Amino acid sequence: MRNLDFKGKWVLVTGASSGLGEEMARQLAVQHGANLILLARRKERLEQLKHTIERETKSCVDIVVADLSEPEQVEEILETIISRRDLYAAVLNAGVTYLGKHLALSKEQFNQMIQVNIISVTYMTSQLAAYFEKKKSVGGIMIVSSMAAIFPTPFQAAYAGTKGFLLNFAAALSQELENKELSLTIFLPGGIATEMTSGDGFKELRGYLMPVQQVAKEGLTAFRKRRATYIPGFLNRLSSKLSFLLRKEFIIKQTGKTYKKSLDKLSGL
Repeated sequence: MRNLDFKGKWVLVTGASSGLGEEMARQLAVQHGANLILLARRKERLEQLKHTIERETKSCVDIVVADLSEPEQVEEILETIISRRDLYAAVLNAGVTYLGKHLALSKEQFNQMIQVNIISVTYMTSQLAAYFEKKKSVGGIMIVSSMAAIFPTPFQAAYAGTKGFLLNFAAALSQELENKELSLTIFLPGGIATEMTSGDGFKELRGYLMPVQQVAKEGLTAFRKRRATYIPGFLNRLSSKLSFLLRKEFIIKQTGKTYKKSLDKLSGL
């Protein structure tokens, strides 16, 4: 299967108003010459990004303002996107997290996380896969999961659970696809220095966070090369490969200690 070539093609990026999604959108336009459909909740941020990209590159940019925590909006916007543009690829990056004790997670926060991280991604992946299967055309879908799918993270228990679902769902679905020109990539970044991790709760974890530019670059390279799964960062990949030398429970326990230390400092304990 030949590499994906984004130049002059329409690529959908969700969660594009900040963080990894924003950086991937920039690099898709600047380095790969892609046309973009940028989806997020914050209209002003999307408009600013659109203006910047169209000023600095030859790429065309559409913006779609939608809240993926609202099920009806997910269905409506995806139908609109597919009807308006000849999609070549999609980066399903939108997600929400929570740092703290799981028992302190409110019902509203939990429901929002399930809707955004699992339901919306599963629905969009399913519809996009059907779109490419029907067209029998070249294409790619990248689902942004997390290393938390491999090493569940204490104090981000629900988040880790949602990312584990995405890993298993995508890995299984990829074996069902009949269009041999369609690839499904599961991206598994560790901690990233973004707006999502800028809060005081992540203060003690900053040393473990990768620059967003590097994560985006490695992710897009893996996507272009149609990698089935990919973990950015040499040390992250090494720890994953060597994890059999240590019990998984030990790794989870040590991660939990690090997170608890950060949260205790935040609360002044």
